[in-house]
Amino acid sequence: MSVLYDITLEIAYRYDSPAASSRTLLRMLPLTGAGQQIIFGFVDTDPAPDFRHDDRDFFGNHTVEVAHDGRLSGLDFRFAGRVRRDAPESGLDLSCPLGVLRTELGGVLSVAPESPHHFVGPSERVRREPEITAFARGVTDPGMSALAAVEAVSHALHRDISFDPTATVVTTDPLDAFRKRRGVCQDISHVMIAALRGIGIPAGYVSGFLRTNPPEGQPRLEGVDAMHAWVRAWCGLEAGWIEVDPTNDIRVATDHVAVAVGRDYADVAPIKGSLRAAGSHQTSHRVDVAPVEPLSPR
Repeated sequence: MSVLYDITLEIAYRYDSPAASSRTLLRMLPLTGAGQQIIFGFVDTDPAPDFRHDDRDFFGNHTVEVAHDGRLSGLDFRFAGRVRRDAPESGLDLSCPLGVLRTELGGVLSVAPESPHHFVGPSERVRREPEITAFARGVTDPGMSALAAVEAVSHALHRDISFDPTATVVTTDPLDAFRKRRGVCQDISHVMIAALRGIGIPAGYVSGFLRTNPPEGQPRLEGVDAMHAWVRAWCGLEAGWIEVDPTNDIRVATDHVAVAVGRDYADVAPIKGSLRAAGSHQTSHRVDVAPVEPLSPR
């Protein structure tokens, strides 16, 4: 079963004082591969940039580098496109026992972008935290399969951490969110990554979109969807990478559309850059994920 989505992402900045120039790196174009495909899509800006360069980063994420050299009172970034999302294959748990995972990891003789070795140690936003590791050890056992351990950590975080968009900001440290037991999808994903790495499971961060399903009988509202985050975990040579959404405690499926993958949020932020300006600014963010039609199995 596959689903087509028409997706728009709009991020707007308005400056209290005109900005002199701007340099920005965008990761807004969804990925192709691992169960999804871009049918068409484009990232643009308003005003149009004075310089643009489309590329991919180390992990294979689409990047757009833009520069604006004139005075700016505001700047809009937009992605619009259509994506096909395939249902993941369901089947047996083929992951190795958690106690054997380190041995299987040692058998991976590669440092290619998909190699789990990039996702074992500390990264810019996720360090090894003894408190979080102890939490993970308390809900897992070396005799579990790696996948069962991933799911156990997801269950425990979903149980113990409340979703609260007022509790944290984009720069909140995962340990702070863990101690508060409150946060958003970014926080919960960072905590889960720290927990999994602490017990030896390679884990990374996925940014993307999550379709919002309206209540039965109610019309679908536009613009209510948001950028989302979830976790990918390496569960052994045979099982490979498996994606889990700990905020909702579910396996990733057709409601999820991936935009970028990395070690943590620092690798996948949709907008990074520098700006020559004085004064403050306001930001607005709008996402719309509209199903087009279900497709028959291939």
